[in-house]
Amino acid sequence: MGTPHFAVASLDALISAGCNIVAVITAPDKPAGRGKKVSQSAVKEYAVANGLKVLQPEKLKNPEFLAELEALKADLQVVVAFRMLPEVVWNMPPKGTINLHASLLPQYRGAAPINWAIINGEKESGVTTFLLTHEIDTGHILFTEKVTLHGTETAGDLHDKLMNKGAGLLVKTVKGIESGRYSQHPQEHLIENIELKHAPKIFKEDCIIDFDKPAQQVCNFIRGLSPSPAAFTTIEGKTLKVFYATPEITDPGLDPGAFVTDNKTHLKFAATDGYVSVTDVQLEGKKRMGIEEFLRGNKF
Repeated sequence: MGTPHFAVASLDALISAGCNIVAVITAPDKPAGRGKKVSQSAVKEYAVANGLKVLQPEKLKNPEFLAELEALKADLQVVVAFRMLPEVVWNMPPKGTINLHASLLPQYRGAAPINWAIINGEKESGVTTFLLTHEIDTGHILFTEKVTLHGTETAGDLHDKLMNKGAGLLVKTVKGIESGRYSQHPQEHLIENIELKHAPKIFKEDCIIDFDKPAQQVCNFIRGLSPSPAAFTTIEGKTLKVFYATPEITDPGLDPGAFVTDNKTHLKFAATDGYVSVTDVQLEGKKRMGIEEFLRGNKF
């Protein structure tokens, strides 16, 4: 059960490992883009290309869908970047339902773990497989794998790294369940005396850059929303998306949010303890470009 590109790597890894995929459940086709052309999910495209049975329920409690699901007689259900399942679905297979989550649970439960790990300047991230239960992202942990963060990655970079790490971890988990060689680790045992950080869904209004913060924190925020949904500010009345920036720690001598530029090589916004030098941007109505190319066509 999965929808976006992130889930395709896991499906491909399971097939390559010889797992018998009896069906793929994904989101219904929907109109997308300016022309509202009907598009398929990345998972459906892969499944159709590989001759897999595809189910696309509008509602997961639909009796016809539940009957189809039961008829598959799956031993195990695997969820990667799908939607919240009702108990009647996750409790159906004899081996239960496992989920791949793009964080080191119990930290960063929620819809946007990759973004929030970067925004918060974490030094490590990772992937976790766990058994689904009632409360979202709270089930018993099965396996984890860590990755080191260097403070330069964007959310896109971490997405790709965890997508591939997660696919390998999922195969390990399924093989462990198949052989009976695995253990369950209750999350409640791991949350004593630690501060839990959450990963709620990010909306457009959450993406406005607040320069009234330290420069490094602002740069982390920009990286954590790059390339999507993208942090943004305004410059001379126009919306400017920023995909990458570097901090310069110095006394800016300017109010936070004010900018300086030589109109050739740099565009810097003042933060509380220095500058945020933007290097990868997109002005509304224009294409994304590096700062020198951007300044050749735009003078401020």
